[in-house]
Amino acid sequence: MASKIFYLFCIIYICLQDKIHVRGQECRLIGKFDLHGFLESKDHELIIGGMFPFHFRTILQNDSAMEEPKSPKCEGFNFRSLRWARAMIFAINEINERIDILPNITLGYQIFDTCFTISKAVEGTLSFLTGQNETHPNFRCSAGAPLAAVIGAGGSALSIATARILGLYYFPQVGYASSCSVLSDKFQFPSFLRTIASDTVQSRGIAELVTYFGWTWVGTIAADDDYGKYGIKLFKEEVEKHGVCISFSETLPRIYNKDSIEKIVDTIRKSTANIIVIFSSDIDLSSLMEALAETNITGKTYISSEAWTTSALIANPKYFHFLGGTIGFAVRKAHIPGFEEFLHDIHPEHGNDDLVYEFWEEAFNCTWSTNRASFYTNISSEAALAGRKRNVSPTPCTGRENLNASHNTYTDVSELRITYNVYKAVYTIAHALHDLHICVKGSGPFPSKACAGVLDFEPWQLMYYLKMAKFTMFTNESMSFDDSGDIKGHYDILNWQWKDNQTMSFVKTGHYKDMGGTGFEFKIANSSIFWNTPTSMPPRSVCSESCIPGTRKGIRQGEPVCCFDCIQCAEGEITNETDARECISCPSDFWSNSHRNECVLKEVEFLATDEALGITLIFLSVFGASLVIAFNIVYIMYRETALVKANSRSLSYLIQFSLVCTFMTSVLFVGKPEEWSCMARQITLALGFSLCLSCILGKTIVLMLRKKSAKSKLAERGHEAMKPVYQIIVAVIGLTIQAGICTAYLILFPPWVYKNMESQNVKIILECNEGSIEFLCAMFGFDVFLAILSFITAFIARKLPDNFNEAKFITFGMLVFFIVWISFVPAYLSTRGKFKVAVEIFAILASSFGLLGCFFVPKGYIILLKPERNTEEIVGGRAATNDKSAPATSASITSEINNTTVSTVVLDD
Repeated sequence: MASKIFYLFCIIYICLQDKIHVRGQECRLIGKFDLHGFLESKDHELIIGGMFPFHFRTILQNDSAMEEPKSPKCEGFNFRSLRWARAMIFAINEINERIDILPNITLGYQIFDTCFTISKAVEGTLSFLTGQNETHPNFRCSAGAPLAAVIGAGGSALSIATARILGLYYFPQVGYASSCSVLSDKFQFPSFLRTIASDTVQSRGIAELVTYFGWTWVGTIAADDDYGKYGIKLFKEEVEKHGVCISFSETLPRIYNKDSIEKIVDTIRKSTANIIVIFSSDIDLSSLMEALAETNITGKTYISSEAWTTSALIANPKYFHFLGGTIGFAVRKAHIPGFEEFLHDIHPEHGNDDLVYEFWEEAFNCTWSTNRASFYTNISSEAALAGRKRNVSPTPCTGRENLNASHNTYTDVSELRITYNVYKAVYTIAHALHDLHICVKGSGPFPSKACAGVLDFEPWQLMYYLKMAKFTMFTNESMSFDDSGDIKGHYDILNWQWKDNQTMSFVKTGHYKDMGGTGFEFKIANSSIFWNTPTSMPPRSVCSESCIPGTRKGIRQGEPVCCFDCIQCAEGEITNETDARECISCPSDFWSNSHRNECVLKEVEFLATDEALGITLIFLSVFGASLVIAFNIVYIMYRETALVKANSRSLSYLIQFSLVCTFMTSVLFVGKPEEWSCMARQITLALGFSLCLSCILGKTIVLMLRKKSAKSKLAERGHEAMKPVYQIIVAVIGLTIQAGICTAYLILFPPWVYKNMESQNVKIILECNEGSIEFLCAMFGFDVFLAILSFITAFIARKLPDNFNEAKFITFGMLVFFIVWISFVPAYLSTRGKFKVAVEIFAILASSFGLLGCFFVPKGYIILLKPERNTEEIVGGRAATNDKSAPATSASITSEINNTTVSTVVLDD
């Protein structure tokens, strides 16, 4: 019987040998990680994992291929991250004491140090998945409480690395400081959520800030990770929509490199951009700030991302001379009741956590004399380094050091922002677990309406409740996630100012809030901002100064669009806004002012009646007409005298009437052109000259015939044939023909008022368009024809043997007429505007005065001043005269050969 039992055990062993061997292989520790943090998992049903950068960096080691690789150690203690981790512990303790969330279920925690490096963050992630400090992630061999979710891992680059691993198993991860926009991609990171807004919101907010202050020339600096690169990329895309240009774009080295840092410092020094936007963590940025502190670069205003806005590592008083006035975006802060007291409830003697010992030594610059601190005995801590620099050795820690009296980032609860995000992350996981726990069987969200057990669930089942989680924090902030696992962004805008001449303070000057699909809310109080400029006014950061209204931008070849020259608009074009790209043309009735910034009504130009030139011309016209009327009065008074009666008294009256008409026609040319004045002035002028020249022609024809009669010695016969009625008929015929031409002109192509905008750009010349040039030429051509006939006939009769030879005066009058109008043509064609009209009026007046002077002045002289010569005998040439005072045009021709004088003067019947 015993042998049978032995054989049975042997068979069972052989059958299970492979499985036992595989099981042993599965749980074999193939590599140990050097992980440190906080652990509280005993007597708890569920564990929440956490990852925080308790240290700034890992110690570089020269690994040899001949040795087993070792997990790197860390250095540079981070007080701020310790506060974050303590916030996670505080929130878990709060939840365990509440009865409304996860009643009868307590939460534990397992927190690892990421050392702000991807490798350490991955080590922690693998440990969470396996349950042991080994490198095999496919099995979880820990027999303790199940891990529900992971909070972390801090920076965006760390969370991206860990989220790729956790996402393979759809393991829930809630970020508290990873704002990189790429984490919103649920295809790459299906199990990642976060209690901080995506950098898409922050980048838009910073772009809105830059645009608000009119900064168009901006430099950018980004950390050499996904957070910096994606943040700056989104910022550039947003500001370029508003015409902002990037002066320079530099990348901070991930590992300290002196040459790279000096290159960035030199770029900042040489750049004309006064605004510099920096997307980086405080740890990556610290080396650049140290280098800038050693220079005298001032006058630059820095725009900070939320990762370093409230960092005590950067907000150092020794940096204020160049960092003062920094404007930064920061996530919402909150005062967590009881948290400050919890922070002070830490002491090395209360536990065996190596991090607490290191914190104590760093906080009080002392050395804890116990072998429990062996973890970092080989680490060059910041306190030890500082002590060596000062040639001072750290004193032994007594344990009685007063944490309340210390001033460090850990105990500073004035800016609980990322800390508050950690607090919210814990509550998010707790509410999701609570919702999973209270699921009613038959009404669950999973297939067949099943529910998951709170102590036995799959990661993807908790992820469902995390995505659907909705609750309200004690600050009345509503918590929920969108499809990308993001929350709505709400940023405070902080300004770095000097406080009590000792420390830097963060003064809230505004906020930027994402309103979802309805846009955003951006408010800022300019008066509360401290500007680190000589004038304490907002800095200007432009490549080229703005082009004022009246000028346009002229792009410089090969330079950004923000670098330009300001070019004044051409005449007739304006710009009424700053930095206009193109000038706009003024409407036809408008013209640009001298500054080219406004279209003004063009000056309407015409020969006005109230200006000096118009008044002068009207005066000359009236004066000329008055002279003619005066001569007419003289003629009427002496109408029975021989000189007035000579050669048709009626024609003389008609000539005087026509001259009055021509003189007064000039008045029609002065003043604003109207439809009636445009039609009346040329017609009146043409008819006036036509009547005058027709009457002159009637006179000269008679004189010419008398001349011929004198030569043929048939004076008596000529005297009988040449009666005054024929002279009037000639005048009537000439006037009738001209009247017919004028009538056709008015009916077919009448003149109209025309706004001449072609002659001058700045003025509208209001003038008369004469309609048909052909008809106009026909009208005045007929007058010229009459003048030529009058000149020819008068020239022929110029040597008549009279004591007063009227033909000579008519000849001179026609010569004056021709000279005036021949001179008028080039002068008229070479002038524009009102002076063109003035030239025509001068021609009318000159020719009218010429005719008046040649026709009536000599006769008036004799009538008024030499009445003894105004007799029929003397005028008719039947009596000789020796009066040498007579006008030079008098001609007394007496035949000394035969003593016979022939009268050539026709007296009125």
